[in-house]
Amino acid sequence: MPRFSRLRKVIGEDAVNLLHDKTVLVLGCGGVGGYVLEALVRSNIGRVIIVDYDVVAESNINRQIIALESTIGLKKVDVLEKRLKDINSDCEIIKIDKFIDEENILELFNYEIDFFVDACDTVRTKKAVILQCLSKKIKFISCMGTGNKLDPSKLEIVDIRKTNNDPLARIMRKFVKDYKINSKVMVLSSTEVPVKTGESTPGSSAFVPSCAGLLIASYVVKELIKK
Repeated sequence: MPRFSRLRKVIGEDAVNLLHDKTVLVLGCGGVGGYVLEALVRSNIGRVIIVDYDVVAESNINRQIIALESTIGLKKVDVLEKRLKDINSDCEIIKIDKFIDEENILELFNYEIDFFVDACDTVRTKKAVILQCLSKKIKFISCMGTGNKLDPSKLEIVDIRKTNNDPLARIMRKFVKDYKINSKVMVLSSTEVPVKTGESTPGSSAFVPSCAGLLIASYVVKELIKK
């Protein structure tokens, strides 16, 4: 297929075909998750499961790839489905329009998942994702905080124990320690010191969440084709 001819040049025919047979679930389709999905579908991932229970708001326009004046008020999963199908109509898209927490997270594992991307912003859900993925031996990555940050060059993918200057990662480090989790817990985090805004709602930029999403997508693809 010509649309993936440039990708074949860098990862090879076999890897491109392999990606078509993979299923990736993305929990949270906002500033980070939207870019994860964009890059995965442009990389020939054959099936994506998109999970979100929110609508596009005007305040999303500064950072979310699906946020346009024409999409304000529409369900994020619906907007994403239309966009992703327009990129690659062969990609199977499963929408889950539901808020996920520790009470119903097992519903997500009714599907065969090759990789789980946690891009949600609810701490208790993140904890549940880690526990379930480790228990079921499913590859995963969890996105830490991208709010109140301006420098995308400070983003990195590391084990949770190696994070710093990330308030959300601090909470998750304690969780991993308290639960005596010995396995690696790979996360996307930033070493940048957050900007102090004095407000409870974090500020955001167009470039940090988007770069975070692209880094995660790159990590997922490399892990899926790794020999």
